[in-house]
Amino acid sequence: MNKQAFFSLSLVLVFLFHCTTILAQPAQAPAPPGPTNVTKILEKAGQFTILIRLLKSTKVADQINQQLNDTNNGLTLLAPSDSAFSNLKSGTLNSLTDEQKVELIQFHILPNFLSISNFQTVSNPLRTQAGDSRPGEFPLNVTTSGNSVNISSGLVNTTVGGSVYSDNQLAVYQVDSVLLPQAIFAPRPPAPAPAPAAAKAKTKKKATAGSPNSATADQNGAMSLRLSRHGFLLSIGVAVIAALLSL
Repeated sequence: MNKQAFFSLSLVLVFLFHCTTILAQPAQAPAPPGPTNVTKILEKAGQFTILIRLLKSTKVADQINQQLNDTNNGLTLLAPSDSAFSNLKSGTLNSLTDEQKVELIQFHILPNFLSISNFQTVSNPLRTQAGDSRPGEFPLNVTTSGNSVNISSGLVNTTVGGSVYSDNQLAVYQVDSVLLPQAIFAPRPPAPAPAPAAAKAKTKKKATAGSPNSATADQNGAMSLRLSRHGFLLSIGVAVIAALLSL
């Protein structure tokens, strides 16, 4: 009986030791999330088909994904909806060069993470990934009223809509108008008009009058006039002498 009790107690102790060992192990950490992919985020949100196509064709999507996954730098994307692109004048996108399409998309990307409240403290003009923010180039200005955020490119005004995505590194906000940068879409001053034809003719005439050929012609004319005068006086002298000899 004592042997059976001892054996049973041993089994209980082994079981308790095994359970304690399992419970003492730390819980397994969740698998890390996959790399950020801006086009997949927009695809999930819907209504950004044209923007997705431009992000892919210009390779700007690859630049965004690389920056988000390889660095700790944040980004803010102002995402025009399909209806925003449809409101553009017909042929606008097709009239742009490849470089201008890149600049147009980069103009909608801010090089840091901004929450809605952060827009109230930014300094104008905002710098975008398109580059120079001077007037006539790629300036972007923000005005706020409470939680309402308005953005102007100088050519287009729009309101920042609801948040499409945010993970404290990437913020995506919908905008209902395509922001048109001045460097691409602002009208340029006309080229200066050419000089009037009459002024050119007068200038040419003055230049001809003062040319070496003109001076040579004047000299030849003066010499011919002197020779004519000498010939006339010589004729008179010969006539006088002939008259005297006939006397």
